Amino acid sequence: MSPRVILLFMVLSACATRPDVGSDLHRAIAVGLSRVERPAHGFVLTTFERLTDRRKPVRIYIEGDGRAWITSVQPSADPTPRHPLALLLAIEDRTPNVVYLARPCQYSRSRSRNCEPAYWTDRRFSREVVEAMNQVIDQILTDAGGSRIELVGYSGGAALAVLLAAKRKDVDSLRTVAGNLDTEWVNRYHRVSPMPESLNPIDVAERLQGLPQVHYIGDSDAVVRQDVAGRFLARQQQGCATVIAVRDATHETGWAAAWPALLEHPLPCADRLLIRE
Repeated sequence: MSPRVILLFMVLSACATRPDVGSDLHRAIAVGLSRVERPAHGFVLTTFERLTDRRKPVRIYIEGDGRAWITSVQPSADPTPRHPLALLLAIEDRTPNVVYLARPCQYSRSRSRNCEPAYWTDRRFSREVVEAMNQVIDQILTDAGGSRIELVGYSGGAALAVLLAAKRKDVDSLRTVAGNLDTEWVNRYHRVSPMPESLNPIDVAERLQGLPQVHYIGDSDAVVRQDVAGRFLARQQQGCATVIAVRDATHETGWAAAWPALLEHPLPCADRLLIRE
């Protein structure tokens, strides 16, 4: 069964200049997202959280790779993103329970004993990173008094959203934005070194075939090509997944303004009772 691809025609506008990250953090606070730092697995993970309805699932936004590299061969000293797109998406979301989950060492490098460049370069999708984020999600659910989550991942955060969804039994839906869903293929395409200590999300694709999921791709994205999502869905053979191509969106631009409308798109199989073994 070939993946279903929907081309979404919409007029997207992107600002010519972007505010600095401090302005984005202030915007998050202005819409009721409170900063929380959560220790897990030797890291301190930064979140911005709004938890207001114990009856509803918690929608968790996972950030991209951030400023992982200064050059093609020199890692950054601090992976905190200058343009935290997942945070901007969370700001646009009016769901009662919204959480922005930064990656290990973003915003908190000096307070995490395990922070070293490998965790935002070669090992950024390693088992220990997945486990740290999994522990933080457990903490969030305990504080929220809820039992279900919805995952949204941007770029490399999409890879981690997939890996977390395959690990957990409480995920109601998965949305990815410009998602790196086959890390080995993307690395080969860009002729960069492989990541043998990282997990590849496409390897767990079959385990998600009953999960409602939408994979948003930018038709002008030169970083993660559109066929990456197609490869991911092909591994599922059949299931509850859709690809939506967003006109004029690049890897980093065109998403925040479009996000409220994109969230209105119905999830496939959302009316089914999901049984996760």
